[in-house]
Amino acid sequence: MPIPSYRSLFVGLEAEIPLLDGSRKRYINLDNAASTPSFEAVQQAVNHFLVYYSSVHRGTGFKSQLSTHVFEQGREIVLRFLGADPATHTCIFGKNTTEAINKLARRFPFTPERNIVLTTGMEHHSNDLPWRSAATVIHVKLEADGRLDEADFDDKLSTYGARLALVAVTGASNVTGFLNPIHRLAEKAHRAGALFLADCAQLAPHRQVNMLPLDDPAHLDFAAISAHKMYAPFGTGALVGRRDIFEQGDPDYRGGGTVEIVTLEDVVWAEPPERDEAGSPNTVGVIALAAAIRQLEAVGMQAVAEHEAELTAYALQKLQKMPAIQVYGDPSPANAAGRLGVIPLRVKGVSHFLAASVLGYEFGIGVRSGCFCAHPYILHLLGLNEAEARHVREQMLAHDRSDMPGLLRASFGLYNTTEEIDALLDALNCIATENYRGQYIQDKASGEYKPLHWQPNFEAYFTL
Repeated sequence: MPIPSYRSLFVGLEAEIPLLDGSRKRYINLDNAASTPSFEAVQQAVNHFLVYYSSVHRGTGFKSQLSTHVFEQGREIVLRFLGADPATHTCIFGKNTTEAINKLARRFPFTPERNIVLTTGMEHHSNDLPWRSAATVIHVKLEADGRLDEADFDDKLSTYGARLALVAVTGASNVTGFLNPIHRLAEKAHRAGALFLADCAQLAPHRQVNMLPLDDPAHLDFAAISAHKMYAPFGTGALVGRRDIFEQGDPDYRGGGTVEIVTLEDVVWAEPPERDEAGSPNTVGVIALAAAIRQLEAVGMQAVAEHEAELTAYALQKLQKMPAIQVYGDPSPANAAGRLGVIPLRVKGVSHFLAASVLGYEFGIGVRSGCFCAHPYILHLLGLNEAEARHVREQMLAHDRSDMPGLLRASFGLYNTTEEIDALLDALNCIATENYRGQYIQDKASGEYKPLHWQPNFEAYFTL
């Protein structure tokens, strides 16, 4: 049966771009795990709102009151989308998931008795590095294919349980698309006396997230999302977390909007979430995020999951017949419904840097190349030993990324089609057989390849 098309819901999908041979082609974006295009509903909501845009909170004019009203309405929409109870949870807006997790790392009430964070070897750097400066971090091992080793998770819970403050796990990998059993892991964390954070940056655009009530043993204490992965540009993210945690302590950023009263001798901090939203907020970004959530809800998260599973199964079925392409993670089409549409792969014998460049310059296909902000995970998937990993580190410190390990990543969104997957696979076959026209030179410092004697004229398409 034909896979339904949702392309009419989006902006810019028919835009053409220049290719190396002088032609123009409709751009194919298969880099949705990084950022997604905008819903048309988001564009319309923002354009409509800009007429009334004004300062939020404490303004007495109509536009200011309206802006405040929709800003707080956006907060309610996020809480509802994540299944959070406004009585027990709060929604703190910021730039993105990275900022949200950094905020939680600075605000979390670690104690000398409980000062360990348990995370995994498959995390995006944003759910690893912030914890390293705030607590002692322990990493759960992985299976050979990149799945979480839940037996090791259990062992580490047993070993460190008395000192464990927080378990921080991604809901879905941005590299392999593996889904983690976050509610089961959360229940285990709670039994050990720890709280639980789910990094939902990759999960929320593709699957329903339900934080559950706090009296449910499998509840999520914290969740973080990014609008730019949810078809809503404009730079907003959200940290949804337990209100009782954010009622404690001082905010990490201090200034306008964070206080109830200030004297020369004292300050009384505002209640959450205002305590943790210093300065004028990104109201337009919140409007965009709320509009995107409304559109996702109108489609239905189950329909989103089914559509992307069909695309993933279609791609994996065809990749099985391409011996020159190696797929990492789970290559089985039969398991497509139990993972996200994120496929890491390599063209055998071809640098991932070169393959990505040829896809872009000659075929008009956007993918991601490299380590996807998950260096330890990629090294694990590639099977590098300690000596090889150390050599890579030395090369990169010498500003030489020409042989940096990495993969290609194709990642699907709601608007992608089987025709676009066919175009990708045809292009990969051309690369594998060296059937492309350009001569490419590599920049040693970045590792990236560019075609010799050609570059696109960006100002012909957009300029400030």
